[in-house]
Amino acid sequence: MTAPEQPLKEEIDELDALDALEKEASEFNKDAEIDRILKAFKLDAYAPPSIHPPKPSPTKPPPQNSYAVLNLQPGIPDTQIKLQYRKLSLLIHPDKTSNPLAPSAFDRLKKAATELQDAKQRAHLDECIADARMLLMRERKLTVDSPEVKDPDAAFLAAWRTKTVEVLVDAEARRRKQARAQLQEEGREQRKVDEETEQRKRRREHEVKWEESRDSRIGSWRDFQKGGDRGEGKQQKKKKLKVLG
Repeated sequence: MTAPEQPLKEEIDELDALDALEKEASEFNKDAEIDRILKAFKLDAYAPPSIHPPKPSPTKPPPQNSYAVLNLQPGIPDTQIKLQYRKLSLLIHPDKTSNPLAPSAFDRLKKAATELQDAKQRAHLDECIADARMLLMRERKLTVDSPEVKDPDAAFLAAWRTKTVEVLVDAEARRRKQARAQLQEEGREQRKVDEETEQRKRRREHEVKWEESRDSRIGSWRDFQKGGDRGEGKQQKKKKLKVLG
């Protein structure tokens, strides 16, 4: 009766080993995906010093290529974006893996999906990608009918991604330059407003002081007038007492 127990135990051990391998493979896939997401283009990692990246903000993270984060190509429908986000978010969710970098990767993934579902942000990203393709074609003297463009190989796609990074960096540099110029202009306007406000305040204070001293000024003038009248009367009396002869 004890003979069948040995094969059964071996089968259980084999199943446990397979489960362990599957779990290890799953963790490897999660780690690989987390690493891929964190290595996707993010502006603060590529921007030259002249751009002066702002301090990190939890409410406004640095711009990124959201297509690269979600491992998608431009031109896909919104439904595909949602499906891809759901698939990857379930794979790398911090509650599903012990990888300490999972929260950062999950935050980037969520931000990328949000950006691609925002019409304005997605349009800007699509424009930068299209500009990068056009610049690359111009550099290589290609047309839309060129084989490299119609059926791009891995080398062309890699060059396109690199050019897209350059375009995104340049676009962000222009945006920040315009923002600084706008802040400077707003600062000049604010200083002008402050100066006008201060001038009006000084005028009001002067008017108040002038009004407060009105009685004193009137009294001083009256005293001056009285003193002048007395002086003229004395001169007239002196003239009358003068003897002619």
